[in-house]
Amino acid sequence: MGVIINQSVKNLLTTYIGFGLGAINTLFLYTHFLEPKFYGLLSFLLSASNLLWPFMAFGVHSTIVKFFSYYKTKEEQDKLLNLALLLPLGISLIIGLVGHFTYYFFLNYFSDGNDFVKPYVWIIYVLALMTAYFEIFFAWAKIYYKSVLGNFMKEVVHRLGITFLLFLVYAEWINLQEFIYGVVVVFGMRVLLMGIYAFKLHRPTIRFSFPANLIRILKYTSLILIAASVATALLDLDKVMIESFLPIENVAIYGIGIYMATVISVPQKAMHQITNPITASYLNTRDFGKLASLYKKSSINLLIVSALIFILIITNVHSLYQLIPKEYSLSIWVVLLVSLVKLYDNLLGNNNSILFNSDYYRLVLAIGVGLVILAFLLNLYFIPNFGIEGAAIATFIAFVIYNTSKIILVYKKFGIQPFSKKTIYVLLITIVGTLLFYGWEFDMYPILAIALKSLIIGVIYIFIIYKFNYSEEINNMISLVIKRIK
Repeated sequence: MGVIINQSVKNLLTTYIGFGLGAINTLFLYTHFLEPKFYGLLSFLLSASNLLWPFMAFGVHSTIVKFFSYYKTKEEQDKLLNLALLLPLGISLIIGLVGHFTYYFFLNYFSDGNDFVKPYVWIIYVLALMTAYFEIFFAWAKIYYKSVLGNFMKEVVHRLGITFLLFLVYAEWINLQEFIYGVVVVFGMRVLLMGIYAFKLHRPTIRFSFPANLIRILKYTSLILIAASVATALLDLDKVMIESFLPIENVAIYGIGIYMATVISVPQKAMHQITNPITASYLNTRDFGKLASLYKKSSINLLIVSALIFILIITNVHSLYQLIPKEYSLSIWVVLLVSLVKLYDNLLGNNNSILFNSDYYRLVLAIGVGLVILAFLLNLYFIPNFGIEGAAIATFIAFVIYNTSKIILVYKKFGIQPFSKKTIYVLLITIVGTLLFYGWEFDMYPILAIALKSLIIGVIYIFIIYKFNYSEEINNMISLVIKRIK
């Protein structure tokens, strides 16, 4: 776990810097510098592009991680990377042609209520293409266990660029329309820098030939395409469907609640960057003993960190909403339900890496497709009847079923599961801590109240975790910090 912990900590720090910038943007700058409809527009464009980019990437970002270690010569590795560059380009051109001939159909989709979106529909395609190639270049770096810079580019750079653009709007140096176009430029710069870094790590020789096991690769990448689309659909389908049933301002309101809960997923995202290629290596060498150990350790470590974040978010949610304009406030149930989903995601450890790098990804695909259909139907019912809260209910139900199915699948196929008695203890601490501190409010400025309550909760929580030694890795990190302080 040495290299995992080392890079996970670095990724965790850069990811939290990114989320810190995102929090400033989401809670303060967006809500004060942009009109609600423009904030809703940007949220919709990003969510819609997230639904589209997996089709453009065609699963090759996962294919690189799974198959690169399989090839032992640079020639075969170059063939794989050439395929990873050219296949998504061809798919994207096909999608672009289809979009060209159906463009007016999509414009008519926005003719009722949200015709304000029409001039910006083309941006969805551009953002999706840039995101697809960014993920490919990021995977390119991860196969060399170089995830830190890529994670910085993914989590920090575009948010920093958007922060800069928001201040330009505030200074009236650019208008709101130019702000939207500026976001496109920021995403373009990000993919360019990531591509340069990837080629520095491995510059492939252009070869007009296919790698060995091409049929197996194409089967995997075509199925992983749908699996990746399932994952992004489950994440962003609710926001896109809110735009269909409610005024676009509601996308922004819902997005704020989602962003608060998404902070819980940061530890998982940080650790995934390095556990994914290592998990693929264990599967390729059939080292199931190390795989089982990594499964349990990743689960308890992620749970411990994410549970603390969960407690801090839920117990401080009222103070957080005092910091933003009242028109952006929403029910605590949205934050709670989505936060529980993110906590469950962390509880799975490297479950996704095991499934998507194994021969059982087809089963995940079948389950995922069914869940997307279910999520669509749930949103179709809950959003018109319960509004924004309905979207959260639909997301909660869909993800609980999806995550539970993945745990069962890994257990059935590999005979391993991520839980232990320590899991139960940490979950009990989470429940008690949340109930104990939820109603405890300080009569002071919200930021000071959040800081004080978070400090008290953090000290108590870390003391308990350290005292009972629920994680050897986390205890070692705490001990190292204590020694440095002394």
